[in-house]
Amino acid sequence: MNRIKVGVIGVGYLGRQHVRIYSQLDAVELVGVVDKNPAIAESVAREFHIAPYSNFEEILGKVSAVSLAVPTTEHSRIGCRLMSQGIDVLVEKPIASSMTEAESLIQTAYDHQRVLQVGHLERFNPAVLEARKMLNCPLFFEVHRLGVFTSRSLDIDVVFDLMIHDLDIVLDFVGSPVRAVSAVGLPILSSKIDIANARIEFANGCVANVTASRVSSEKVRKLRFFQPNEYLSIDYSRQDIVVMSVKSVEQGEIPIIVPKKIALPKVEPLRAEIESFLKSVKTRCKPEVTAEESKLALELGQRVVEKIREHAQALQLPVFSPPRSQQA
Repeated sequence: MNRIKVGVIGVGYLGRQHVRIYSQLDAVELVGVVDKNPAIAESVAREFHIAPYSNFEEILGKVSAVSLAVPTTEHSRIGCRLMSQGIDVLVEKPIASSMTEAESLIQTAYDHQRVLQVGHLERFNPAVLEARKMLNCPLFFEVHRLGVFTSRSLDIDVVFDLMIHDLDIVLDFVGSPVRAVSAVGLPILSSKIDIANARIEFANGCVANVTASRVSSEKVRKLRFFQPNEYLSIDYSRQDIVVMSVKSVEQGEIPIIVPKKIALPKVEPLRAEIESFLKSVKTRCKPEVTAEESKLALELGQRVVEKIREHAQALQLPVFSPPRSQQA
């Protein structure tokens, strides 16, 4: 069996997880890792017995597929260069830092017939996959993605760091154009938005209330939605679903709500995502999470940030100003 030659560009926390998983897959020949910090590249390379590089240009011609886990502002520049050289790309979410950059990635993938998959790993969560089978005109979503503060991903707002996962899932579940967005948000410990809430109205009448925070005291990953005669609660972390269904009764009696918990086999979503990417690389089939779908999530995320900006300006809140301790 010909193994797929793979590299990982950007080996911070998340990139290192990509390296770990690739190193465990028989179908892969992990060629090397790239990081602009030579010490980090050498440390990860030494751990996994592969070659370190400090410039991604050094792996051109050595690999046929790459995981791209660099800062979002670098996705388009590096991704387009890789694909123009015949390399398939799994790029971390969000797809890019602007719609123009996202479109450049998509066009380059099309021009060079490359696989371009975006890392919305919750699409591979078994609870999400199971809930998707149970969709029946969802009308209201309540979503919370909360986490404690870390130093990772502070170059982007929490909307693109955390909320983007749920925006993608809600868009996929609803399958209707967005009609209106309202949102609020604030910086707390960084110069970017650290906590945000968005209300999203869809053309089919569905409404989603989505909250994301990276300054909470606990980790919460839950998505709940209501549809006719049914309520479903997904716990992303536990990878299970609780279904509350209305049971039919005799005329004149009060309906009964019947709870059911669906336990599912545990899966590491990132591993499933990478295996899906490799399948597309090998068979040239369409990725399970396309760049076009990711562009829709990016567009919605940008609308959320714009509404946060409008709300802050109306109330004269310093949303986009650094916290006092960071000001010159």
